Amino acid sequence: MITSVLVANRGEIACRVVRTCRELGIRTVAVHSDADANALHTRVADTAVRLPGSAPADTYLRGDLIVKAALAAGADAVHPGYGFLSENAGFARAVQDAGLMWIGPPPEAIEAMASKTRAKELLGIEPLREVTEADLPVLVKAAAGGGGRGMRVVRHLADLDAELAAARAEAASAFGDGEVFVEPYLEGGRHVEVQVLADTHGTVWALGTRDCSLQRRHQKVIEEAPAPGLPAALDDEVRALAVRAARAVGYAGAGTVEFLVAGDRAHFLEMNTRLQVEHPVTEAVFGVDLVAGQIRVAEGHALAEDPPPARGHAVEARLYAEDPARDWAPQTGRLHRLAVPDAVRLDTGYADGDDIGVHYDPMLAKVVAHAPTRAEAIRKLAAALDRAVIHGPVTNRDLLVRSLRHPEFTAARMDTGFYDRHLPGLTEPAPDPHAPLAAALADAHGRSRSRFGGWRNVPSQPQTKRYLMAGEEHEARYRHGGQGLEADGVRVAHADAHLVILDVDGVERRFEVSRYGDRVYVNTTALTALPRFPDPTAQHAPGSLLAPMPGTVVRVADGLTAGTPVKAGEPLLWLEAMKMQHKITAPVTGTLSELHAVPGQQVEPGMLLAVVKESAP
Repeated sequence: MITSVLVANRGEIACRVVRTCRELGIRTVAVHSDADANALHTRVADTAVRLPGSAPADTYLRGDLIVKAALAAGADAVHPGYGFLSENAGFARAVQDAGLMWIGPPPEAIEAMASKTRAKELLGIEPLREVTEADLPVLVKAAAGGGGRGMRVVRHLADLDAELAAARAEAASAFGDGEVFVEPYLEGGRHVEVQVLADTHGTVWALGTRDCSLQRRHQKVIEEAPAPGLPAALDDEVRALAVRAARAVGYAGAGTVEFLVAGDRAHFLEMNTRLQVEHPVTEAVFGVDLVAGQIRVAEGHALAEDPPPARGHAVEARLYAEDPARDWAPQTGRLHRLAVPDAVRLDTGYADGDDIGVHYDPMLAKVVAHAPTRAEAIRKLAAALDRAVIHGPVTNRDLLVRSLRHPEFTAARMDTGFYDRHLPGLTEPAPDPHAPLAAALADAHGRSRSRFGGWRNVPSQPQTKRYLMAGEEHEARYRHGGQGLEADGVRVAHADAHLVILDVDGVERRFEVSRYGDRVYVNTTALTALPRFPDPTAQHAPGSLLAPMPGTVVRVADGLTAGTPVKAGEPLLWLEAMKMQHKITAPVTGTLSELHAVPGQQVEPGMLLAVVKESAP
């Protein structure tokens, strides 16, 4: 019987595994990189072991160090979570060879299915060996791992070699394996998957379906269970195929079989031999704890002959520290506050005051709603996200809320091209026009109290305060009147340093205000307080390329030097941040007049990388 589990992972999934272990009375051991020294998963575990370094290749991908940590901490089992080494058969064998229990499928099953190329061959499906114009578009995919890393859509044959190279580099960085392959890319399909849970006694459960069609960069954003609108025959088919795939490799534990559904046909994609990020929606619908199921299977317990019945509908949204309006650029910084209503489930690897760094995936949390019907679950989740308090880096919260309320999603007519079609509208800024005034009144209240000990009793000249909101400057005007603070067009019903109530056309609106330095949050609107006199040195020449995020310069375009002619949109250099590569392109057609970036260089947001001087018209 397992008494102590080392969780060979980090962040949200490590906290998730620790939670179940605690409920089962099992002691937990965390591992952490130097960048994660004070991360939440290290604080909630019973003990923690340092993995020297910060890059995944030096820490969470070092199976030898993790096995050594488990033995040193006295653990008797290892749970891999997802990502990193969770689908590495060599790591699973190393755990077992060290006399530890592996909470996952047999290494042979991982080996058979972890490589997408070998998995397809097992089922008689061959990847494309040679790509022609007739095959386009195609999808380049990493053979190991997942999460959208090492994956590229290629629509032009001339781009294939460059995208293969980029995918190999990204896959090697994320998974320690640079193998990639090419397969047809089916547009307009839905991403549907089946959760399986199998024991070592021959029982395999197919725990319904999930739809994960809403994706950015081939990484899932919103998932739900069951997959809506599947014809009964197709639903039966994919569940039967999932069970057959599990039995074919002698599977044990939790796993997921993924399909692309187009029309009334299901195309096999892969089998993930691990727990999936979206497993909570299945847990909610079937009333099971899949992590507890993994542990019991590892201990040799048998599953019941049939799974529990499904009840209701569940929807999950992945909350990321990223800016969807800026090519999904990941964001870093201090997470001052994260709170969602109790009506939904929150799985997170962060707590208030934690820092979001550059080394790992930018997912902050998963928010999950369960209800009797799909419509009720969607409404519940959208409302919870809308009311959530998120103070810190830019997130995709507004995108999630709008996606959940989009008529194409509510009618279950979505496919994997959802964001390709709708992203501009979903990211259109819609800040609250009264937020700058509320921020200014809260600030003025605090300063008035501190300077005068109360309100001044005589009218004053209008005061102004400038804020940056949704990329634009806004000016708020107010006065200190005999009855307190006053503003044109609205009645100030109440104002203090944290709460402002404005009467707008006879309706009282409440604005909760929080401030962290020059960053101000008014309800869900973020603003930056601007100085009265801008810094004249904070200027850059036209055509300047600034680092959009902290990261590492991993590549500069071949032959690129000062004086090189470039075309608008041409890739000039690549940054790696949060396990993804990001292209920096020429903003205009002209000449590269300055190049400051070099491969291997660490950059911070706003750092000057290059300058392109536009050609004369």
